[in-house]
Amino acid sequence: MTHSPCKLPRNPSTMLSPATYLFLPINTPFFSVPKLKPPPPPPPAAAAAVATTIFQMNILFRRGFEEASKFLPPGPNLVTALHSKREEPINSFGDNSYGLLKGRKNHQRQEIETREEGEGERSNKQSALSLVDESDLSDAFDRLLLHEGNLCDEHIRLTSGSVNVEERDGGKGRSKKQGRRKKETVDLRNLLLMCSQSVYANDNRTANELLKQIRQHSSPVGDASQRLAHYFTNGLEARLVGDGTSAQGMYTFLSSKNITVAEFLKAYQVFTSSSPFKKFIHFFANKMIMKAAAKAETVHIIDFGILYGFQWPILIKFFSNREGGPPKLRITGIEFPQPGFRPAERIEETGHRLANYCKRYNVPFEYNAIASKNWENIQVEALKIQSNELVAVNCHLRFENLLDESIEVNSPRNGVLHLIRKINPDIFTQSITNGSYNAPFFATRFREALFHYSAIYDLIDTVIPRENEWRLMLERELLGREIMNVIACEGSERIERPETYKQWYVRNTRAGFKQLPLNEELMAKFRTKLKEWYHRDFVFDEDNKWMLQGWKGRILYASTCWVPA
Repeated sequence: MTHSPCKLPRNPSTMLSPATYLFLPINTPFFSVPKLKPPPPPPPAAAAAVATTIFQMNILFRRGFEEASKFLPPGPNLVTALHSKREEPINSFGDNSYGLLKGRKNHQRQEIETREEGEGERSNKQSALSLVDESDLSDAFDRLLLHEGNLCDEHIRLTSGSVNVEERDGGKGRSKKQGRRKKETVDLRNLLLMCSQSVYANDNRTANELLKQIRQHSSPVGDASQRLAHYFTNGLEARLVGDGTSAQGMYTFLSSKNITVAEFLKAYQVFTSSSPFKKFIHFFANKMIMKAAAKAETVHIIDFGILYGFQWPILIKFFSNREGGPPKLRITGIEFPQPGFRPAERIEETGHRLANYCKRYNVPFEYNAIASKNWENIQVEALKIQSNELVAVNCHLRFENLLDESIEVNSPRNGVLHLIRKINPDIFTQSITNGSYNAPFFATRFREALFHYSAIYDLIDTVIPRENEWRLMLERELLGREIMNVIACEGSERIERPETYKQWYVRNTRAGFKQLPLNEELMAKFRTKLKEWYHRDFVFDEDNKWMLQGWKGRILYASTCWVPA
Protein backbone atom coordinates (compact mmCIF):
# COMPACT_ATOMS: atom_id res chain seq x y z
CA MET A 1 0.00 0.00 0.00
CA THR A 2 1.39 3.32 -1.01
CA HIS A 3 0.81 6.64 0.58
CA SER A 4 0.88 9.98 -1.11
CA PRO A 5 3.34 12.50 0.29
CA CYS A 6 1.98 14.64 3.03
CA LYS A 7 1.96 18.25 2.00
CA LEU A 8 2.45 20.88 4.65
CA PRO A 9 0.12 23.82 4.91
CA ARG A 10 1.31 26.97 3.19
CA ASN A 11 0.34 29.15 6.10
CA PRO A 12 3.31 29.24 8.54
CA SER A 13 0.95 29.73 11.45
CA THR A 14 -0.65 26.31 10.81
CA MET A 15 2.53 24.33 10.10
CA LEU A 16 2.79 20.90 11.77
CA SER A 17 4.72 20.54 14.97
CA PRO A 18 7.80 18.23 15.07
CA ALA A 19 5.87 15.63 17.13
CA THR A 20 3.25 15.24 14.40
CA TYR A 21 5.81 13.65 12.07
CA LEU A 22 6.12 10.65 14.42
CA PHE A 23 2.64 9.45 13.42
CA LEU A 24 3.03 9.79 9.65
CA PRO A 25 3.58 6.72 7.41
CA ILE A 26 7.16 5.51 7.13
CA ASN A 27 7.56 6.35 3.45
CA THR A 28 6.21 9.84 3.92
CA PRO A 29 8.87 12.47 3.34
CA PHE A 30 10.03 13.97 6.60
CA PHE A 31 9.67 17.48 5.33
CA SER A 32 7.99 18.53 2.13
CA VAL A 33 8.14 22.21 1.35
CA PRO A 34 5.88 23.74 -1.25
CA LYS A 35 7.40 25.81 -4.00
CA LEU A 36 7.40 29.40 -2.94
CA LYS A 37 7.34 32.43 -5.15
CA PRO A 38 10.60 34.40 -5.14
CA PRO A 39 10.40 37.56 -3.07
CA PRO A 40 9.99 40.80 -4.99
CA PRO A 41 13.23 42.67 -5.65
CA PRO A 42 13.99 45.45 -3.20
CA PRO A 43 13.53 49.03 -4.37
CA PRO A 44 16.63 50.70 -5.88
CA ALA A 45 17.08 52.95 -2.86
CA ALA A 46 17.11 49.98 -0.49
CA ALA A 47 19.52 48.07 -2.72
CA ALA A 48 21.87 51.04 -2.82
CA ALA A 49 21.68 51.37 0.97
CA VAL A 50 22.50 47.68 1.43
CA ALA A 51 25.42 47.91 -1.01
CA THR A 52 26.76 50.98 0.77
CA THR A 53 26.43 49.27 4.17
CA ILE A 54 28.29 46.19 2.96
CA PHE A 55 31.03 48.38 1.45
CA GLN A 56 31.45 50.35 4.67
CA MET A 57 31.49 47.15 6.78
CA ASN A 58 34.21 45.79 4.53
CA ILE A 59 36.23 48.97 5.04
CA LEU A 60 35.80 48.77 8.82
CA PHE A 61 36.79 45.09 8.84
CA ARG A 62 39.96 45.73 6.84
CA ARG A 63 40.84 48.75 8.93
CA GLY A 64 40.34 46.75 12.11
CA PHE A 65 42.47 43.94 10.74
CA GLU A 66 45.29 46.39 9.96
CA GLU A 67 45.05 47.92 13.42
CA ALA A 68 45.05 44.50 15.11
CA SER A 69 48.06 43.44 13.05
CA LYS A 70 50.14 46.08 14.83
CA PHE A 71 49.89 44.06 18.05
CA LEU A 72 51.26 40.86 16.56
CA PRO A 73 54.77 39.91 17.69
CA PRO A 74 57.62 40.45 15.22
CA GLY A 75 58.87 37.52 13.25
CA PRO A 76 57.38 35.20 10.64
CA ASN A 77 53.90 36.05 9.44
CA LEU A 78 51.15 34.21 11.29
CA VAL A 79 48.75 34.30 8.36
CA THR A 80 50.92 33.41 5.42
CA ALA A 81 48.08 33.21 2.94
CA LEU A 82 47.32 36.88 3.35
CA HIS A 83 50.86 38.21 3.43
CA SER A 84 52.93 35.83 1.35
CA LYS A 85 53.13 38.27 -1.54
CA ARG A 86 53.31 41.53 0.41
CA GLU A 87 56.13 43.35 2.09
CA GLU A 88 55.82 43.64 5.84
CA PRO A 89 54.60 47.12 6.80
CA ILE A 90 56.95 49.19 8.91
CA ASN A 91 54.97 51.42 11.26
CA SER A 92 57.45 52.76 13.80
CA PHE A 93 60.74 54.57 13.72
CA GLY A 94 62.36 51.97 15.95
CA ASP A 95 62.04 49.31 13.27
CA ASN A 96 65.01 50.86 11.46
CA SER A 97 63.96 49.85 7.97
CA TYR A 98 63.12 53.10 6.30
CA GLY A 99 63.91 55.02 3.27
CA LEU A 100 66.10 54.02 0.46
CA LEU A 101 66.69 50.55 1.82
CA LYS A 102 63.96 48.23 0.62
CA GLY A 103 63.56 48.54 -3.17
CA ARG A 104 64.35 45.63 -5.45
CA LYS A 105 66.90 47.77 -7.29
CA ASN A 106 68.34 49.31 -4.15
CA HIS A 107 72.09 49.11 -3.83
CA GLN A 108 72.04 49.11 -0.02
CA ARG A 109 69.81 46.05 0.00
CA GLN A 110 72.24 44.27 -2.31
CA GLU A 111 75.10 45.20 0.00
CA ILE A 112 73.23 43.65 2.94
CA GLU A 113 72.74 40.43 0.99
CA THR A 114 76.42 40.28 0.08
CA ARG A 115 77.51 40.92 3.64
CA GLU A 116 75.19 38.20 4.96
CA GLU A 117 76.61 35.71 2.46
CA GLY A 118 80.15 36.43 3.64
CA GLU A 119 79.16 35.90 7.25
CA GLY A 120 77.38 32.62 6.55
CA GLU A 121 73.99 33.85 7.74
CA ARG A 122 71.94 33.45 4.61
CA SER A 123 69.55 31.11 6.41
CA ASN A 124 67.78 34.14 7.81
CA LYS A 125 67.83 36.15 4.61
CA GLN A 126 64.30 37.49 4.90
CA SER A 127 64.89 39.08 8.29
CA ALA A 128 68.22 40.47 7.10
CA LEU A 129 66.46 42.23 4.25
CA SER A 130 63.71 43.74 6.39
CA LEU A 131 65.95 45.04 9.17
CA VAL A 132 68.86 47.38 8.58
CA ASP A 133 71.47 48.94 10.76
CA GLU A 134 70.81 52.23 12.53
CA SER A 135 73.73 53.82 10.70
CA ASP A 136 72.22 52.85 7.33
CA LEU A 137 68.96 54.50 8.31
CA SER A 138 70.77 57.62 9.46
CA ASP A 139 72.73 57.76 6.21
CA ALA A 140 69.52 57.52 4.20
CA PHE A 141 67.99 60.48 6.00
CA ASP A 142 71.22 62.46 5.95
CA ARG A 143 71.73 62.05 2.23
CA LEU A 144 68.28 63.46 1.58
CA LEU A 145 67.63 65.94 4.40
CA LEU A 146 71.10 67.40 5.06
CA HIS A 147 72.41 67.62 1.51
CA GLU A 148 72.69 71.19 0.28
CA GLY A 149 73.67 70.39 -3.30
CA ASN A 150 71.91 68.69 -6.19
CA LEU A 151 70.73 65.12 -5.75
CA CYS A 152 69.35 64.70 -9.24
CA ASP A 153 72.31 63.00 -10.93
CA GLU A 154 73.03 60.77 -7.93
CA HIS A 155 69.38 59.82 -7.68
CA ILE A 156 69.08 58.86 -11.34
CA ARG A 157 72.19 56.68 -11.10
CA LEU A 158 70.87 55.10 -7.92
CA THR A 159 67.38 54.30 -9.13
CA SER A 160 67.73 53.70 -12.86
CA GLY A 161 71.01 51.87 -13.20
CA SER A 162 69.23 48.83 -14.56
CA VAL A 163 67.00 50.79 -16.92
CA ASN A 164 68.43 50.97 -20.41
CA VAL A 165 67.63 53.57 -23.03
CA GLU A 166 65.11 51.37 -24.79
CA GLU A 167 63.16 50.80 -21.57
CA ARG A 168 63.26 54.46 -20.63
CA ASP A 169 61.77 55.42 -23.99
CA GLY A 170 58.79 53.20 -23.52
CA GLY A 171 59.62 49.69 -22.44
CA LYS A 172 61.70 46.78 -23.66
CA GLY A 173 60.78 44.07 -26.09
CA ARG A 174 58.13 46.07 -27.93
CA SER A 175 56.77 44.28 -30.95
CA LYS A 176 56.06 46.03 -34.22
CA LYS A 177 52.37 45.66 -33.53
CA GLN A 178 52.76 47.50 -30.25
CA GLY A 179 54.78 50.17 -31.97
CA ARG A 180 52.03 50.75 -34.50
CA ARG A 181 49.49 50.88 -31.69
CA LYS A 182 51.51 53.59 -29.96
CA LYS A 183 51.28 55.76 -33.07
CA GLU A 184 47.49 55.80 -32.85
CA THR A 185 46.54 59.28 -31.73
CA VAL A 186 43.90 59.34 -29.02
CA ASP A 187 42.97 62.61 -27.36
CA LEU A 188 42.69 61.32 -23.81
CA ARG A 189 42.29 64.80 -22.38
CA ASN A 190 39.26 65.50 -24.55
CA LEU A 191 37.76 62.10 -23.72
CA LEU A 192 38.21 62.80 -20.02
CA LEU A 193 36.53 66.20 -20.33
CA MET A 194 33.62 64.66 -22.25
CA CYS A 195 33.29 61.95 -19.62
CA SER A 196 33.27 64.50 -16.81
CA GLN A 197 30.45 66.37 -18.55
CA SER A 198 28.45 63.15 -18.78
CA VAL A 199 29.06 62.41 -15.11
CA TYR A 200 28.04 65.95 -14.18
CA ALA A 201 24.82 65.53 -16.23
CA ASN A 202 24.10 62.11 -14.63
CA ASP A 203 24.34 60.46 -18.06
CA ASN A 204 25.81 57.24 -16.71
CA ARG A 205 25.43 55.29 -19.93
CA THR A 206 27.52 57.71 -21.97
CA ALA A 207 29.98 58.09 -19.10
CA ASN A 208 30.54 54.33 -18.88
CA GLU A 209 31.06 54.05 -22.63
CA LEU A 210 33.65 56.82 -22.52
CA LEU A 211 35.35 55.22 -19.52
CA LYS A 212 35.70 51.94 -21.40
CA GLN A 213 37.27 53.79 -24.31
CA ILE A 214 39.67 55.64 -22.01
CA ARG A 215 40.62 52.42 -20.21
CA GLN A 216 41.73 50.90 -23.51
CA HIS A 217 44.34 53.63 -23.99
CA SER A 218 45.35 54.47 -20.40
CA SER A 219 47.92 52.71 -18.26
CA PRO A 220 49.69 53.30 -14.91
CA VAL A 221 53.01 52.44 -16.61
CA GLY A 222 52.56 54.30 -19.90
CA ASP A 223 53.51 57.83 -20.88
CA ALA A 224 52.42 60.95 -19.01
CA SER A 225 48.99 61.26 -20.64
CA GLN A 226 48.25 57.54 -20.21
CA ARG A 227 49.15 57.59 -16.52
CA LEU A 228 47.19 60.76 -15.93
CA ALA A 229 44.15 59.27 -17.67
CA HIS A 230 44.45 56.09 -15.59
CA TYR A 231 44.18 57.89 -12.25
CA PHE A 232 41.52 60.34 -13.43
CA THR A 233 39.50 57.37 -14.69
CA ASN A 234 39.79 55.78 -11.24
CA GLY A 235 38.30 58.93 -9.75
CA LEU A 236 35.46 59.07 -12.26
CA GLU A 237 34.59 55.41 -11.72
CA ALA A 238 34.56 55.92 -7.96
CA ARG A 239 32.23 58.88 -8.38
CA LEU A 240 29.87 56.77 -10.50
CA VAL A 241 29.57 54.09 -7.80
CA GLY A 242 26.68 55.85 -6.08
CA ASP A 243 25.50 59.12 -4.66
CA GLY A 244 28.93 60.00 -3.30
CA THR A 245 28.89 57.98 -0.08
CA SER A 246 30.56 54.96 -1.67
CA ALA A 247 33.13 57.11 -3.42
CA GLN A 248 33.97 58.89 -0.18
CA GLY A 249 34.18 55.56 1.62
CA MET A 250 36.58 54.27 -1.01
CA TYR A 251 38.82 57.30 -0.58
CA THR A 252 38.64 56.95 3.20
CA PHE A 253 39.76 53.34 2.91
CA LEU A 254 42.67 54.32 0.66
CA SER A 255 43.70 57.08 3.05
CA SER A 256 43.52 54.76 6.05
CA LYS A 257 46.30 52.66 4.52
CA ASN A 258 48.97 54.86 6.00
CA ILE A 259 52.22 55.28 4.11
CA THR A 260 55.22 54.39 6.23
CA VAL A 261 58.13 56.74 6.69
CA ALA A 262 60.14 54.46 4.40
CA GLU A 263 57.63 54.72 1.56
CA PHE A 264 57.13 58.44 2.01
CA LEU A 265 60.89 58.98 2.04
CA LYS A 266 61.21 57.14 -1.26
CA ALA A 267 58.48 59.20 -2.90
CA TYR A 268 59.86 62.37 -1.33
CA GLN A 269 63.35 61.72 -2.65
CA VAL A 270 62.24 60.90 -6.18
CA PHE A 271 60.34 64.20 -6.32
CA THR A 272 62.91 66.44 -4.64
CA SER A 273 65.78 64.93 -6.61
CA SER A 274 64.14 65.61 -9.96
CA SER A 275 62.55 69.00 -9.30
CA PRO A 276 63.57 72.11 -7.34
CA PHE A 277 60.18 72.73 -5.77
CA LYS A 278 60.51 71.18 -2.31
CA LYS A 279 64.18 72.02 -1.88
CA PHE A 280 63.72 75.69 -2.82
CA ILE A 281 60.63 75.99 -0.61
CA HIS A 282 62.47 74.57 2.40
CA PHE A 283 65.59 76.66 1.84
CA PHE A 284 63.51 79.79 1.37
CA ALA A 285 61.63 79.32 4.66
CA ASN A 286 64.71 78.22 6.61
CA LYS A 287 66.85 81.12 5.41
CA MET A 288 64.15 83.63 6.30
CA ILE A 289 63.81 82.10 9.78
CA MET A 290 67.60 82.14 10.17
CA LYS A 291 67.69 85.80 9.26
CA ALA A 292 64.94 86.68 11.75
CA ALA A 293 66.63 84.61 14.50
CA ALA A 294 70.16 85.90 13.94
CA LYS A 295 70.56 86.98 17.59
CA ALA A 296 67.81 85.02 19.32
CA GLU A 297 68.72 82.75 22.22
CA THR A 298 65.55 80.69 21.92
CA VAL A 299 63.69 79.99 18.68
CA HIS A 300 60.18 78.54 18.81
CA ILE A 301 58.89 77.16 15.50
CA ILE A 302 55.17 76.39 15.31
CA ASP A 303 54.72 74.13 12.29
CA PHE A 304 51.16 73.67 11.01
CA GLY A 305 51.26 70.31 9.23
CA ILE A 306 54.67 69.04 10.34
CA LEU A 307 54.07 65.45 9.12
CA TYR A 308 57.56 63.85 9.06
CA GLY A 309 59.46 67.10 9.69
CA PHE A 310 61.70 66.78 6.63
CA GLN A 311 62.15 70.56 6.51
CA TRP A 312 63.97 70.93 9.83
CA PRO A 313 67.18 68.80 9.85
CA ILE A 314 68.94 71.23 7.50
CA LEU A 315 67.86 74.17 9.71
CA ILE A 316 69.27 72.36 12.74
CA LYS A 317 72.52 71.99 10.86
CA PHE A 318 72.50 75.72 10.03
CA PHE A 319 71.85 76.64 13.66
CA SER A 320 74.77 74.49 14.82
CA ASN A 321 77.12 76.59 12.69
CA ARG A 322 75.70 79.96 13.75
CA GLU A 323 78.23 82.48 14.95
CA GLY A 324 78.04 82.73 18.73
CA GLY A 325 76.61 79.25 19.14
CA PRO A 326 73.26 77.64 18.39
CA PRO A 327 70.04 78.84 20.02
CA LYS A 328 67.70 76.63 21.96
CA LEU A 329 65.25 75.22 19.45
CA ARG A 330 61.63 74.58 20.43
CA ILE A 331 59.33 73.03 17.83
CA THR A 332 55.58 72.63 18.17
CA GLY A 333 54.41 70.12 15.59
CA ILE A 334 50.74 70.36 14.66
CA GLU A 335 49.16 67.64 12.55
CA PHE A 336 45.83 65.94 11.91
CA PRO A 337 45.30 62.88 14.12
CA GLN A 338 46.29 59.55 12.65
CA PRO A 339 43.57 56.85 12.39
CA GLY A 340 43.92 54.11 14.96
CA PHE A 341 44.68 53.71 18.63
CA ARG A 342 47.55 56.25 18.69
CA PRO A 343 46.46 59.41 16.85
CA ALA A 344 49.68 61.30 17.70
CA GLU A 345 52.09 58.44 16.97
CA ARG A 346 53.41 59.85 13.69
CA ILE A 347 54.24 63.32 14.98
CA GLU A 348 55.73 61.88 18.16
CA GLU A 349 58.10 59.81 16.03
CA THR A 350 58.91 62.99 14.12
CA GLY A 351 59.92 64.58 17.41
CA HIS A 352 62.21 61.64 18.23
CA ARG A 353 64.00 61.95 14.89
CA LEU A 354 64.44 65.70 15.26
CA ALA A 355 65.75 65.20 18.79
CA ASN A 356 68.39 62.84 17.43
CA TYR A 357 69.52 65.45 14.91
CA CYS A 358 69.72 68.13 17.60
CA LYS A 359 71.73 65.79 19.82
CA ARG A 360 74.16 65.11 16.99
CA TYR A 361 74.68 68.82 16.29
CA ASN A 362 74.60 69.95 19.94
CA VAL A 363 71.50 72.09 19.55
CA PRO A 364 69.31 72.30 22.69
CA PHE A 365 65.89 70.98 21.75
CA GLU A 366 62.34 70.80 23.05
CA TYR A 367 59.37 69.32 21.21
CA ASN A 368 55.61 69.64 21.66
CA ALA A 369 53.27 67.44 19.60
CA ILE A 370 49.65 68.46 19.00
CA ALA A 371 47.26 66.19 17.10
CA SER A 372 44.09 68.11 16.32
CA LYS A 373 41.33 67.63 13.78
CA ASN A 374 40.35 71.31 13.94
CA TRP A 375 43.43 73.51 13.87
CA GLU A 376 41.37 76.67 14.24
CA ASN A 377 40.21 75.50 17.69
CA ILE A 378 43.71 75.11 19.13
CA GLN A 379 44.19 77.37 22.13
CA VAL A 380 47.21 79.67 22.29
CA GLU A 381 47.98 78.29 25.74
CA ALA A 382 48.48 74.80 24.25
CA LEU A 383 51.39 76.13 22.19
CA LYS A 384 53.38 76.91 25.38
CA ILE A 385 54.83 80.17 24.05
CA GLN A 386 57.40 81.83 26.29
CA SER A 387 58.10 85.54 26.56
CA ASN A 388 61.83 85.42 25.83
CA GLU A 389 61.74 83.51 22.54
CA LEU A 390 61.52 84.34 18.87
CA VAL A 391 58.35 82.79 17.45
CA ALA A 392 58.24 81.60 13.84
CA VAL A 393 55.08 80.10 12.33
CA ASN A 394 55.50 77.83 9.33
CA CYS A 395 53.04 76.11 6.99
CA HIS A 396 54.31 74.08 4.06
CA LEU A 397 51.58 73.24 1.50
CA ARG A 398 49.02 72.23 4.13
CA PHE A 399 46.51 75.06 4.37
CA GLU A 400 44.91 73.63 1.22
CA ASN A 401 43.61 70.76 3.40
CA LEU A 402 41.51 73.13 5.51
CA LEU A 403 37.84 73.65 4.70
CA ASP A 404 36.64 76.99 3.34
CA GLU A 405 33.47 79.09 3.24
CA SER A 406 31.72 76.74 0.81
CA ILE A 407 31.47 74.12 3.59
CA GLU A 408 31.40 76.09 6.82
CA VAL A 409 30.25 79.66 7.33
CA ASN A 410 33.07 80.24 9.81
CA SER A 411 35.89 79.24 7.50
CA PRO A 412 38.56 77.10 9.21
CA ARG A 413 41.12 78.75 6.92
CA ASN A 414 40.31 82.17 8.25
CA GLY A 415 40.13 80.71 11.75
CA VAL A 416 43.70 79.39 11.55
CA LEU A 417 44.94 82.72 10.20
CA HIS A 418 43.27 84.51 13.11
CA LEU A 419 44.92 82.04 15.49
CA ILE A 420 48.31 82.84 13.98
CA ARG A 421 47.57 86.54 14.36
CA LYS A 422 46.86 85.96 18.08
CA ILE A 423 50.21 84.20 18.36
CA ASN A 424 51.76 87.42 17.02
CA PRO A 425 54.80 85.70 15.47
CA ASP A 426 58.04 87.43 14.57
CA ILE A 427 57.80 85.78 11.14
CA PHE A 428 55.24 83.63 9.32
CA THR A 429 56.55 81.57 6.39
CA GLN A 430 53.93 80.21 4.01
CA SER A 431 54.10 77.99 0.93
CA ILE A 432 51.00 77.04 -1.04
CA THR A 433 49.96 74.88 -3.97
CA ASN A 434 48.85 77.33 -6.63
CA GLY A 435 45.68 75.79 -8.04
CA SER A 436 42.19 76.72 -9.19
CA TYR A 437 40.53 73.31 -8.76
CA ASN A 438 38.60 74.20 -5.62
CA ALA A 439 35.43 75.15 -7.48
CA PRO A 440 32.15 73.85 -6.00
CA PHE A 441 30.93 72.86 -9.48
CA PHE A 442 32.27 69.47 -10.53
CA ALA A 443 32.80 70.21 -14.24
CA THR A 444 34.87 73.32 -13.54
CA ARG A 445 36.86 71.61 -10.79
CA PHE A 446 37.57 68.60 -13.00
CA ARG A 447 38.86 70.74 -15.86
CA GLU A 448 41.17 72.81 -13.66
CA ALA A 449 42.48 69.70 -11.89
CA LEU A 450 43.16 68.06 -15.25
CA PHE A 451 45.27 71.03 -16.38
CA HIS A 452 47.14 71.19 -13.08
CA TYR A 453 48.02 67.51 -12.86
CA SER A 454 48.81 67.36 -16.58
CA ALA A 455 51.72 69.69 -15.89
CA ILE A 456 52.91 67.58 -12.94
CA TYR A 457 52.73 64.28 -14.84
CA ASP A 458 54.48 65.83 -17.84
CA LEU A 459 57.22 67.08 -15.51
CA ILE A 460 57.69 63.65 -13.95
CA ASP A 461 57.70 61.92 -17.33
CA THR A 462 60.37 64.31 -18.58
CA VAL A 463 62.87 63.94 -15.74
CA ILE A 464 62.28 60.45 -14.24
CA PRO A 465 62.51 57.07 -16.03
CA ARG A 466 59.14 55.42 -16.53
CA GLU A 467 60.19 52.11 -14.96
CA ASN A 468 61.43 53.76 -11.77
CA GLU A 469 59.54 51.98 -8.98
CA TRP A 470 59.76 55.03 -6.73
CA ARG A 471 58.05 57.07 -9.42
CA LEU A 472 55.26 54.49 -9.63
CA MET A 473 54.71 54.77 -5.89
CA LEU A 474 54.76 58.58 -6.06
CA GLU A 475 52.10 58.59 -8.75
CA ARG A 476 49.97 55.90 -7.12
CA GLU A 477 50.16 56.63 -3.40
CA LEU A 478 50.48 60.43 -3.36
CA LEU A 479 49.25 61.96 -6.62
CA GLY A 480 46.72 59.19 -7.20
CA ARG A 481 45.10 59.76 -3.81
CA GLU A 482 44.92 63.50 -4.38
CA ILE A 483 43.23 63.00 -7.75
CA MET A 484 40.79 60.50 -6.25
CA ASN A 485 39.84 62.99 -3.55
CA VAL A 486 39.40 65.93 -5.92
CA ILE A 487 37.17 63.99 -8.33
CA ALA A 488 35.30 61.44 -6.24
CA CYS A 489 34.58 63.27 -2.99
CA GLU A 490 32.29 66.14 -2.09
CA GLY A 491 31.55 68.20 0.98
CA SER A 492 33.79 67.88 3.99
CA GLU A 493 35.27 64.65 2.58
CA ARG A 494 37.03 66.65 -0.15
CA ILE A 495 40.20 67.84 1.54
CA GLU A 496 42.26 68.83 -1.51
CA ARG A 497 41.20 72.48 -1.85
CA PRO A 498 44.04 74.64 -3.20
CA GLU A 499 43.72 78.32 -3.98
CA THR A 500 45.85 80.71 -5.99
CA TYR A 501 48.52 82.82 -4.33
CA LYS A 502 46.45 85.92 -5.13
CA GLN A 503 43.52 84.50 -3.17
CA TRP A 504 45.81 83.74 -0.23
CA TYR A 505 47.11 87.30 -0.35
CA VAL A 506 43.56 88.57 0.19
CA ARG A 507 42.96 86.15 3.08
CA ASN A 508 46.20 86.98 4.87
CA THR A 509 45.89 90.73 4.55
CA ARG A 510 42.34 90.59 5.89
CA ALA A 511 43.62 88.57 8.84
CA GLY A 512 46.08 91.35 9.72
CA PHE A 513 49.37 90.41 8.02
CA LYS A 514 51.70 92.20 5.65
CA GLN A 515 54.32 90.71 3.37
CA LEU A 516 58.08 90.89 3.77
CA PRO A 517 60.15 91.63 0.67
CA LEU A 518 61.99 88.74 -0.94
CA ASN A 519 65.70 88.36 -0.33
CA GLU A 520 67.21 89.27 -3.70
CA GLU A 521 70.50 87.54 -2.94
CA LEU A 522 68.65 84.32 -2.18
CA MET A 523 66.52 84.67 -5.31
CA ALA A 524 69.63 85.11 -7.45
CA LYS A 525 71.15 81.99 -5.90
CA PHE A 526 68.02 80.00 -6.69
CA ARG A 527 68.10 81.12 -10.32
CA THR A 528 71.73 80.08 -10.63
CA LYS A 529 71.12 76.66 -9.11
CA LEU A 530 68.06 76.14 -11.28
CA LYS A 531 70.13 76.62 -14.45
CA GLU A 532 72.97 74.44 -13.18
CA TRP A 533 71.02 71.51 -11.78
CA TYR A 534 67.55 71.22 -13.30
CA HIS A 535 65.67 70.94 -16.56
CA ARG A 536 65.28 74.07 -18.64
CA ASP A 537 61.46 73.92 -18.61
CA PHE A 538 61.26 74.65 -14.89
CA VAL A 539 59.90 78.11 -14.12
CA PHE A 540 61.22 80.42 -11.40
CA ASP A 541 59.74 83.90 -11.06
CA GLU A 542 58.62 86.62 -8.65
CA ASP A 543 55.32 88.45 -8.37
CA ASN A 544 54.26 90.88 -5.65
CA LYS A 545 56.72 89.47 -3.08
CA TRP A 546 55.79 85.86 -3.91
CA MET A 547 58.44 83.35 -5.01
CA LEU A 548 56.85 81.37 -7.84
CA GLN A 549 57.81 77.95 -9.20
CA GLY A 550 56.27 75.99 -12.03
CA TRP A 551 56.66 73.96 -15.19
CA LYS A 552 56.39 75.15 -18.80
CA GLY A 553 54.73 78.42 -17.88
CA ARG A 554 52.23 77.02 -15.36
CA ILE A 555 52.79 78.18 -11.77
CA LEU A 556 52.46 75.24 -9.38
CA TYR A 557 53.86 76.55 -6.06
CA ALA A 558 54.24 79.92 -4.37
CA SER A 559 56.09 81.02 -1.21
CA THR A 560 56.24 84.20 0.82
CA CYS A 561 56.79 85.58 4.35
CA TRP A 562 54.46 87.60 6.54
CA VAL A 563 54.61 89.67 9.71
CA PRO A 564 51.75 91.14 11.76
CA ALA A 565 50.61 94.43 10.26
